[in-house]
Amino acid sequence: MSYIPLLVDIKNISKSYKDAPYPAVDHLSFSLSKGDIFGLLGPNGAGKTTLISMLCGLFKPSAGEIYINGFNMQSHPNQCKQVIGVVPQEIALYPKLTAWENLLFLGHMYGLSGDALRDKIKLNLQILGLEANMHQKIQSYSGGMKRRVNLIAGLLHDPQLLILDEPTVGVDIQSKQAIIDHLKKLNRERGMTILYTSHHLDEAEDFCTHIAIIDTGKLITQGATRELISQYNCKSIEEVYLKITGQKFRDK
Repeated sequence: MSYIPLLVDIKNISKSYKDAPYPAVDHLSFSLSKGDIFGLLGPNGAGKTTLISMLCGLFKPSAGEIYINGFNMQSHPNQCKQVIGVVPQEIALYPKLTAWENLLFLGHMYGLSGDALRDKIKLNLQILGLEANMHQKIQSYSGGMKRRVNLIAGLLHDPQLLILDEPTVGVDIQSKQAIIDHLKKLNRERGMTILYTSHHLDEAEDFCTHIAIIDTGKLITQGATRELISQYNCKSIEEVYLKITGQKFRDK
């Protein structure tokens, strides 16, 4: 059996906020091998957003270490960030610019330029069904169209690790399928590693090779998707999720 190297290694990470009674992330450890599609699931307030912010280098952990592609995020942040692409839940685009103008600007921010950048933008717009609308302002786009441009923005520099925070929330079924199909293709053909959060548990079950469920900042369970379903004697990841997190409402 061949060894698959780790791309992300999270070691006993914690994050506490001033005046908060409990840590947002509490001694959490897990890893992603290269080529994983890894689902990070959990109720509202579980610590997913805080963890992603630390993975992206936006927040410093209170304790523990994060290694990305062999580099420590705190001591070598630039080397870590070079391999990361982020697709946030919020639409991170300029509404008064066109899709083309947004992507050209963001590509330049990544240090890309010339025909290579323009060709990459055109190809991604074509694949995601946006070529005919690329010179329209983002403010005129539907929610699904904005999500697709948001995805392209995170892919322009060909990241080894793509971090997706609720990439299909609030979109039509056609946009949702286009996004998931494109991500599967990137994983299959380029070996892109994907870290994905969502409240769509059926989507996570179909999409993810591995899943971790966290709650109150702690890791509750993790493993290969099919193995988790079998381990908990359930029929679906949704059943596993409810079995270990309970059915109490999570409004915060």
